[in-house]
Amino acid sequence: MTLVQMQPGSTDATPADRTVADAMDPAGPQVCGDMTVEVALAVMTSARTGHLLVCDDNGLCIGLVARAQLAAVRDGSAYSDRVQLRDILGDRGPFTSPVTTMDEARHLMRCSDVDALPVVDEHGSARGVLALAR
Repeated sequence: MTLVQMQPGSTDATPADRTVADAMDPAGPQVCGDMTVEVALAVMTSARTGHLLVCDDNGLCIGLVARAQLAAVRDGSAYSDRVQLRDILGDRGPFTSPVTTMDEARHLMRCSDVDALPVVDEHGSARGVLALAR
């Protein structure tokens, strides 16, 4: 599993010392949980991104949605134009911290079977996204 390095890491860090902060992508588009699936897909298209960070009314990250996930919901038989992002997120997480080691993040992504993780600070605010290389 290879992780994308979006920002140059410290030249002093050995691979074992690298943290999520060394490799995460900036947070990018953040949307509210009450946004509908159709609007979220339009936002993704205009932002030219494959995922959106979803936040609650207090601005805290509650999850991440991917284009494929939203397309599957939209194409499902139970879909209506009133389905909101918070309706499809399920349980909160998985999340990671900027100080998590890259080895720990790789393990979490493998166990959770996800291609991207929201990176949140100690208060739950989104700081970035750690994504697999394409």
